[in-house]
Parts: sequence; structure tokens; C-alpha cells
Amino acid sequence: MTITLITGANKGIGFETARQLTELGHTVYLGARDVERGGQAAARIGARFVQLDVTDDESVAKALATVDAEEGRLDVLVHNAGVLGEGPVDGPKALRVFDTNAVGIVRVMEAALPLLRRSASPNVVTVSSSLGSFWVVTNPDRPESQVSLALYAASKAAATMLTVQYAKTEPNVRFNALKPGTAATDMTAAMGIGRPVEESARVVVRLATLGPDGPTGTLQDEDGILPW
Repeated sequence: MTITLITGANKGIGFETARQLTELGHTVYLGARDVERGGQAAARIGARFVQLDVTDDESVAKALATVDAEEGRLDVLVHNAGVLGEGPVDGPKALRVFDTNAVGIVRVMEAALPLLRRSASPNVVTVSSSLGSFWVVTNPDRPESQVSLALYAASKAAATMLTVQYAKTEPNVRFNALKPGTAATDMTAAMGIGRPVEESARVVVRLATLGPDGPTGTLQDEDGILPW
């Protein structure tokens, strides 16, 4: 049985990823800040709920302690929690966006590593963005080059770099970041864009189910390696 933890998974891509991995036979721990919403989401798909706020050290520690106590290891970790940080930019907003999208990865990663090291095939997937790719946002042929979301883009560049650095320091664990493709979620509702969330979640699931010979230290989209 594959033991999987997904952060920010009570809705959107995280929830759909949890649903698809549950269908594939994973024991999925659905992490969410809100106890009521997270519990309801987990119940709908037969997952297990853990209260997990990636911006709170105590919450992260308790969530991973629960997985440790119940399973003794972690096979797959999906860093999905994120915020957009749209609108006017200021210091407090920058702190909130980076705390969730980048520092949150460090919090969860450091708490999860002891459990991942006990897995026979440990795998970490970070939901990043093409907006965090210098190659993409400076390429006039890409629509992302016309998008201005400074805090989101910068924090996702940081998330991808963390993926690469962890891949170097933990060679026995696979680490890959991905662009799941813009999905129609609460995050994109104001823009009126996005494809069915099932399609984007399939990109996450593909990397979450990589075998031991899979790549590590990459940024990918549904077509493969994405320059950044």
C-alpha cells in the first residue's frame, strides 16, 4: 500500500489528485487547514483527513506525527497548498505568499523527511507553475509572458529551486516540480480561465506514481521537461 500525503487538498487540484490516487489504491492523507471542510472532503473520496496548515509549525508537526503513528512511513508527498497573491503588492502580502508557497514547502519537507527515508520508493511532487520559469515568462511566444503576478511567480520560482536543491541533498528520494496546467478552480475563478481540474490533476498523478527509476530534480509539464 502506498502512503500519500497531499497538502491543501480539500478542493481544486489537490482534492482531485487525492481522489485519483485513492482510486489507484493509495492510502491518501488529505491535508487541509479547515477541519470541517477537510474532513468532509476526505469522507467524500475515502481518504484520511489530517489538519495541516503549511504556515504553522505546530500544525505541520502534528500532521506528520499522525502519519508516523498510523503508518510508520510516507511514500509520496505532494506539496499542493498555495495562494495566488493577486492585486496590489506590499510587504505583508509578500510575506503571506512566500510563507505559503515556499517556506511552507520547507516546513512540511523537514517534518516529512524522516518518514520518507523509511519508504522503499520515496517520491515528492511540488505543484509549481510555468510563471516561475524565467524561460517561459520572457518568451514572447508564451501567453505567460503577458501575465503579471509578481509574488506568485517569484514564490513558484523559489518552490522549483527548493525542489532542485532537495534532490541534491536527498539522492534517495525523487523530487520533481510541475506545471499542472491552468485549471478552473477558486484560484482562477476571477480570471474566468482554466480547463477541467481532472486534466491538471492527471499531471500531478503521473509524477506522484513515478517508479524508482523516474527522474529527479526536474520541472515538468504534461509534455515532459520544462525549461526554466
